[in-house]
Amino acid sequence: METIVSIKPLLALLAALSGAILVMLSGRKPDIRESWSLVAAATMFTIIASMVPTILAGHKIIQPLFQILPGVSVTLRVDAFSMIFALAASFLWILAVFYSAGYMRGLHEHAQTRFNACFALSLFGAMGVAFADNLFTLYLFYEVVSICTYPLVAHHQDEEGYEGAKKYIIYLTTTAKGLVLPAMILIYVLTGTLDFADNIRGGIFPADASSTLVTVLYIFCILGFAKNGVMPVHGWLPGAMVAPTPVSALLHAVAVVKVGVFCTTRVMLYVFGVDLMDDLSLGIMTAYFVSFTILMASIIALSKDNLKARLAYSTVSQLSYIILGVALLTPAAIEGGLIHIANHAFAKITLFFCAGAIYVASHKKNISEMGGLGRVMPFTFAAFAIASLSMIGAPPVAGFVTKWQLLVGTMQMESHYMVILLVLLASTLLNVGYFAPITYKAFFGKPPAGEVYQGVKEAPLAMVVPIMIAAVISVIIGIYPDFMMQFVKAVTG
Repeated sequence: METIVSIKPLLALLAALSGAILVMLSGRKPDIRESWSLVAAATMFTIIASMVPTILAGHKIIQPLFQILPGVSVTLRVDAFSMIFALAASFLWILAVFYSAGYMRGLHEHAQTRFNACFALSLFGAMGVAFADNLFTLYLFYEVVSICTYPLVAHHQDEEGYEGAKKYIIYLTTTAKGLVLPAMILIYVLTGTLDFADNIRGGIFPADASSTLVTVLYIFCILGFAKNGVMPVHGWLPGAMVAPTPVSALLHAVAVVKVGVFCTTRVMLYVFGVDLMDDLSLGIMTAYFVSFTILMASIIALSKDNLKARLAYSTVSQLSYIILGVALLTPAAIEGGLIHIANHAFAKITLFFCAGAIYVASHKKNISEMGGLGRVMPFTFAAFAIASLSMIGAPPVAGFVTKWQLLVGTMQMESHYMVILLVLLASTLLNVGYFAPITYKAFFGKPPAGEVYQGVKEAPLAMVVPIMIAAVISVIIGIYPDFMMQFVKAVTG
């Protein structure tokens, strides 16, 4: 693997940072303010896309920034693993800019300048995580994401908003500082470096490292990156649903939770490595641990009538598919887990976009109040149905690729495969149980007693068009998964 030094990863980060600054300077002119957001998003995506040929050619791009200690530096790195997250997140930011403009203006939300600036800063942090070359850089940008998204969660500035934001920041900062930070220090003492390994096999630990200490450090990292939504450190995620829907979409699809699972899987594969995890049985331990999250979060989702709350617990469940795939340690399963970073992003942002469109058009939040609503909002609910199929894992939508790879990877295991197969089957049935009734009720149900949807129609085009684009892309990457799979296979190959 040839290493190429290039300023491109830094430029991608600076695009988001510059966008945030220009948004704040243009706060009194809404059209110009949102234009800067769009320019920043498009610039970031273009820069990231320009690195695709180099990465697909088998090369790695780095950009050293500064060194703190021997083996501890702030360095950017772009490899195949980075591109899975970076491409999806940067493209979805473009859609989110259009959607957010329609949503925030449609509801006459306050503090739109702060909202757009923090949104851009969140993408700055997320891309920093994606392009981190070592554990220190990863941790640094992980904390940037936490700080920059706090004002978004507290956006409404009411008691509920402040309470949700307080829970959000307490969960994420205490777990990171209380678990990841000490783990990082001990890893440096043990290994003399925090740089990620060049491949997923060997990790960075010396052969004589204490297995007990390594196991403890591994547990600290799994629980410390609490943005991954693994139970019992998932409580911040449903609480953050008090934020505006574009923020929920950012949290669940574009940045925050993807930062969590990206950090978790990056550390699993490039700090500990497949061989060490297999030797210490860390993989199967993790698989059982996150299987509980997959099933329990799905059961809780069944009980939620509030649409965003149901989608929040769906996210808790779906994130653990990513960690489960990596934890199974077989090539196909790892590929299934990693491809779900992109597959889940497109489907989940569609679902949250739909929830926001429903609220803007009808002011409905609860599923029980949406009977017949699909007949007056057919595009929104058709997109919801497509994204639901992806979450369930039905062909030909993107989520089918995830489930197929996970099933194949499970069959490659030497033991425990029957238990994991049952988990995948049970979770799929639960997915059907909490998604299918929403679409059925919307198209075939009756409106609540005495209610007529007079004057209710589709949300503004600025919202509906991004919804349809995201839904269509979910189908396209389900039918033609080869492009994203190239990066995934480069990780495992």
